[in-house]
Formats: sequence, structure tokens, C-alpha cells
Amino acid sequence: MLEDAHESESLVKTDSMESRWVFQDEEELDVEDDGEGSPSRMDMDSEEEDNIRQRLIRTGPRVNSFDVEALEVPGLPRYDFEEFGIWWRVILFFQMLGVVFGDVGTSPLYAFSVMFDKAPIYGDEDVLGALSLVLYTLILIPLVKYVLVVLWANDDGEGGTFALYSLICRYAKVSLIPNQLPSDARISSFRLKVPSPELERSLKIKEQLENSSVLKKLLLMLVLAGTAMVIADGVVTPAMSVVSALGGLKVGISGIKQEQVVMLAVAFLVILFSIQRYGTSKVGLVVGPALFIWFCCLGGIGIYNLIKYDSNVWRAFNPVHIYYYFKRNTVKAWYALGGCILCATGSEAMFADLCYFSVRSVQLTFVFLVFPCLLLGYLGQAAYLMQNHSDSSQAFFSSVPSGAFWPVLVIANVAALIASRAMTTATFSCIKQSTALGCFPRLKIIHTSRKFMGQIYIPVLNWFLLAACIVLVCSVSSITEIGNAYGIAELGVMMMTTILVTLVMLLIWQINIIIVLAFLVIFMGMELTFFSSVLWRGGDGSWKILVFAIVMFFIMYIWNYGSKLKYETEVRQKMSMDLLRELGPNLGTIRAPGIGLLYNELVRGIPAIFGHFLTSLPAIHSMVIFVCIKYVPVPVVPQNERFLFRRVCPKSYHMFRCIARYGYKDVRKENHQAFEQLLIESLEKFIRREAQEQSLESDGDGEEDTDYEDETFSRVLVAPNGSVFSLGIPLLAEYKDASKPISEASTSGEVKPDHLADIPDAEQSLDHELSFIRQAKECGVVYLLGHRDIRARKESLFVKKLVVNYFYAFLRKNSRRGVANLSVPHSHLMQVAMTYMV
Repeated sequence: MLEDAHESESLVKTDSMESRWVFQDEEELDVEDDGEGSPSRMDMDSEEEDNIRQRLIRTGPRVNSFDVEALEVPGLPRYDFEEFGIWWRVILFFQMLGVVFGDVGTSPLYAFSVMFDKAPIYGDEDVLGALSLVLYTLILIPLVKYVLVVLWANDDGEGGTFALYSLICRYAKVSLIPNQLPSDARISSFRLKVPSPELERSLKIKEQLENSSVLKKLLLMLVLAGTAMVIADGVVTPAMSVVSALGGLKVGISGIKQEQVVMLAVAFLVILFSIQRYGTSKVGLVVGPALFIWFCCLGGIGIYNLIKYDSNVWRAFNPVHIYYYFKRNTVKAWYALGGCILCATGSEAMFADLCYFSVRSVQLTFVFLVFPCLLLGYLGQAAYLMQNHSDSSQAFFSSVPSGAFWPVLVIANVAALIASRAMTTATFSCIKQSTALGCFPRLKIIHTSRKFMGQIYIPVLNWFLLAACIVLVCSVSSITEIGNAYGIAELGVMMMTTILVTLVMLLIWQINIIIVLAFLVIFMGMELTFFSSVLWRGGDGSWKILVFAIVMFFIMYIWNYGSKLKYETEVRQKMSMDLLRELGPNLGTIRAPGIGLLYNELVRGIPAIFGHFLTSLPAIHSMVIFVCIKYVPVPVVPQNERFLFRRVCPKSYHMFRCIARYGYKDVRKENHQAFEQLLIESLEKFIRREAQEQSLESDGDGEEDTDYEDETFSRVLVAPNGSVFSLGIPLLAEYKDASKPISEASTSGEVKPDHLADIPDAEQSLDHELSFIRQAKECGVVYLLGHRDIRARKESLFVKKLVVNYFYAFLRKNSRRGVANLSVPHSHLMQVAMTYMV
């Protein structure tokens, strides 16, 4: 026994030099029902099966064909400042200024102007009160909430509402589409820390979220609402920034009118969105130095005004001036809150654009450059207004020294364009994440950088945002009305972020409940107060942006609802394994030489569309591989963990399942030849490892091998990293009569695996199967694509018919089909349509 065990251990070590193996108890198996009420050995999708496939496909570093467009290679999934030299750090610093801080950096252009339009200045105390409001809003929201707290709630470097949702989905099964697998948790980028048993609060929250469909839907609706507000923010930010910057012309040129400013703003917006396609790296590097100059101008002008006009405005750091401000102005002071929140605009863009840069670099840049310059800018404007109350309509440009006016005007307009790009870039990131998680129709996504992941451009969305911006600027030309719309969009995102981060604190961070409640009460209270102010003035035209956000919310919700219905229907109508076994290895038809790759969305079971292929085609390929493209709630899945393989039926059927897993940040642009080669190589490695493990199993003790024949339990191994792998799944078992139900062949306790003890026979079987795969590959690979549509039943409610038959059908018809991601000649494609009644 000891010699056998020692020999078995040595065999394992020759295959995996980096791992030690130990045995694990049998209670951890997760068996799938085949849909007929009894579990079948060949239809199991157990936890250990998934891990076998995960381990089988681990290969050395190579370029993956799924990421051809971005040319991303293993070992460089993301970047940090530490990975580059001094010049790259300088370049990334300027890109970060241009991408992350453009929005928040231009708020001095319009914050005081909007505030004093709603609550005019009647004395110096009004200036101090307004300044005190702005200072503490800047300190509490951008600095404390976002920079010190929210940025740490990132999903492996990804920010935004959907990144928070993805993070929560990793710790609790709250996704409405039930395609999660136990093996997903063993992707290295999961970095999952299960809630500690000592903290019962976290476990109870997790249990409530997973068991309540109402809470799941509510959480999804909060995320969709936040994303809709981000898209609305992507419309109103360019409008606000460009119009306010060009408004400075009315200070320099007395005869210019608002209509002319609007025409110039439209021209600037067209230029802005036209250069968006050149990408973050190129544009950010060009405009980054300009924004650095802008921040220096803010700080310099602020210091100049403090020295020249009134240095006593430092008294505004005393919060008592806020109390006096509200006491004197009452309702007007409450209206002014809608302008005050504009000083914090761009805070959400910092979080949403986090995917481009590291958390620490964003925090340091904000604390030591952006925040001090903003404080000096607002203090300088207030010092100027202390002696020039009548210039409050253009507070910033009026406070600029006359000799520097025109250069500052040029820099301000460049900074406004940069700010517009910051929010547009954040919108692209959120749409990419929501599309990957099944909450937005598929759109064409272009990756603009070959070196840095995540820098994307979405053409359709870009021109859609441009059209919406032009409509907004032309229909709501007043800077105060646009500012009100801006406040609605920003506060909507902020409130959703506050709720999601609170949930992250409770479920994942597991910090003291008093700290969590303090965070929720303070920031949600502030944001609700600000939101009540902007909503009260919503009748002035800013309601249009709220309607726009509601439309985007319903688009995302309808798409997710239709996708969920389609997936659930496919699960219910999947083919029975008993039917396939009755058909036999030939599947009731002719098996023509070749490989058929059938794309489907199921991670378990045989899709109904396969039966449609069997009845519609005169023959089926000698080898069939069910390919499931699955997005998991992580930013990136390493290439060597991309594929999971398993057999679908007994060996003589030559049918496999391949699950290709992607993170929401991964790139999918498949070159069919490279993809086929990689898939066949992975399949061959899977079969070799399978045979090797079976040979190891045959060397074990005979009594232990009886567990091998049990359809429910099997022996498993655990690697040092926690991955679980099975040695007892009968993947290469020889069944003398393949037409018999598997349960009959697997439940006999008398059967001994003597046929596996003959190593030469096993090697011969392995060589035969590998040869069969190569021959099938030489005969050609055909992509079997099934277009699955859904229609509401006649007896369905009118609302369901309207949503499914018209709204969802319209979105599906005008979205990008999955075949667009396949660079496959039409001669290699075979498509069949199928309609489900739901």
C-alpha cells in the first residue's frame, strides 16, 4: 500500500510540479439534476468536475485569440505606476489629469454663478455663507466620501455602479440570471473572502439577499437607476462645461448674445465628440498638460484675488456662516443648494474612470494638486465678490485679472472640453460593464489602446450622446437651468453609490455598524437635501434630463427582463439526457466528419436548439462541442483559466461542453483560426489529463475504487491554493452498451474497474481519441449558431406582450448580434432560428 501510494504521489508530481495534493471528504459534491428528476453521471456538473476542467486547461503564457483586438498577453492584465519608468509615470500623470479630474476641475466656472442666480447677494455675509457651503461640500463629498471611502470599494481596480454590483454578486448570489457555477469562485481574480462566521450580520445579510427575489430585483433596479443617471450625466456634463466656458465671451466682448454662445457651443460639442474616437491614451496625453496649466491658473488667480481684495474670506471655514446664511435667506438659501452641489460634480467620474489608473495615484493627485487648487479658486472668487457684488452672474471670468483674461479664457475652454471627455469616458466604461452583465443591448466596442486595457470607444453611444447634448443646449440655453439638470443627474448617481457602498461595508468590509450608519446617515442625508432642492426647480426645463434618465432605465430593465426570460425558458426546455442515450452515439442521424461548435448560453444541459439542428439538418458532425460564452462578475479572467471542458455524453458520442469565461472588462474579438487551434489544444490537454487521472485511479486500492462507480460521490483532491479536483469522475469509462442508461452502468457495486488497470489499453484508447480529434479538425470546423427569439403567449397580460413582443424585440433587432464578434467566413457558418413562447 505504501509503495502504491508513493508511486501514485510521484506520478502526480511529475504532472504538476508546483502543487501538493491531499484527499478531501466526499460531502462537498454538487450534483445537477438532469431535468428528469434523477441525477445522471454524465449529466452532472459538480463542483469537482468544474475544477478538473479548470486545472486541465492551464497552459504556459501565450496570446489568447479572444483578446486579439487588444493584443493583451498573460502576465499584463492591468498596470500600475510601479511597472513603468519615470517617463511613463509622467505620461500617466497627465493622462490621469485629462481623464479623471477634468469634470471636477471645471466646477469653479459655474458653481457660484448658479448659486447667486438663485439667491442674490445682499451683503458680505451672503458671500461668506455661500463660500462656507461650497467649502464643506467639497470637503465632505469629493474628499471624504469619494477619495477616502468610495475609491476603496473598487472591483479589482474597476469603479462605477456596475463594478459595485459585480463586487456584491461575487459575495452573494444576487444575479437574476442563474448561470453561476461553483468553479467561478476559483478564478484567481475573484479574490473572494467569505464573510467571517464571527460576524453574523454579514451572513444574515447574505442569506436575505440570496433568498429574497424582491431584494434581488430592488438591488438591480438601484444599479440600473444609477447607470441611467451616469448616462444622463454624460449628456449634461459636456453641455454645462462648454456653455459655461464660452459664457466668458460675454465678459470679454460686451456685444455678444446668449444665442451666439449657444451656436459656438454646438460647434465645440461636435468637435469634442469627433475626437473621442482617438482614445484616452492619445487625447488624454495631449490635453493632460493643458489641464495641469488650468489647475495652476485656478490656484494662481485665487492667491492673486486673496491678496488684492479680501483675505478675510478664510473665515468661511467656520461653519456658523452656513447657519447665518440660511437664517437670512431661508427658502432662497435652500434653492441655492442646487448650485452648491455643482462644486462636487465630477466626483462620480473619478470613481467611474478608476479603471484607467490606480487608486493610490488618484488619491494622491486629488489631495496634493486638485483639492488645494479648487479651494484657492473658490476662495479667490469669494474675495473678489466681497467688493464686487454685481459681478456674480459671471463670478469666475469677472475675477480674472484683465491682463490674463484671454489666455485664461482659452485654457478654460480647453479644460471644459477635457471635462466633457471625462464623463463621456466614464459613460463608455459603465455601458461596457452593463453589457457584459446582461443589462444593456450589445453595441460595437472599439479598444483604442493596445498597451492599456479598458480604454474603449463606443461609436453608436458617442453620436447618441452628441445628439442629446445638442438638443439639451438648444432647448435649455440658460446656464442655471442646465445646472439644475446637472444637479439631478449627479445626485442620482451619488445616492445610488451611497446605498451600494453601504451594502459593501456591511457584506464585505464587515466594519463596525456605527461607522456604517454614520456613513449612510451623513451622506444620504446631505444628498437627499440637495436633491430636494434641484427637484423643486425641475419645472424650469431641467426635467428633460430626468425624463432622459427614466427612458434609459427602462431600456436597460427591459433588456435584462427579456434576457432573463429567454435564459429561463432555455433551461426549462433543454433536451433530456435520456433522449440522447436512446438515440445512441449516432444521435438518430448521420455523423459527418468534422467538428461542430454550437454556441449557446446554457452552462448545464443540452440546449433545445440542438434538437432543432438534429431535425433540420440531414447530418450532424462527428464531434460536437457546446460553446458557452459566459461573463462572470470579475473584471478580468486570466487566459489560462478561460476554458472549462467536460464530457456531455459517454465517450462514443464525442460530445463536449466548453465554457469560455470572461470578465466584464475582457475583450472578445475572435479570429476563428486562432480560436479553433486554441480550443483543440485545450481539448487535447483535457483528454490527456483525464486519461492520466484515470490511470492513477486504477492504481489505487480496490475497495476505494468502488467509490468510482457511485454516481453521486467520488474522491477529490485539493491543491495548496484551495482548488478542488476530482479523481473519480468516469469520463473515460468504457461502456460496452452505450444505449443503456448510465444509472444502470454506474450503480452496480459488484463492478470492478479491471479494464482500467490495463495501462496499454488506456494508452491505446487515448491515442485513438486524439487521432479522432485531429481527423475531425482536418475535415473542417463549422460554427452552429442558433438565433433564439421569445414571444409572449396569447394568454399573457397586455403589458407583458407589449414589453416582450415590441420593446424587447425592437432592442434585440437593433443590437449587435453575437455573430459580429466572430471573424468567420460565411462558408463556415450554419444558422438556425428558433422562437420560444414565454
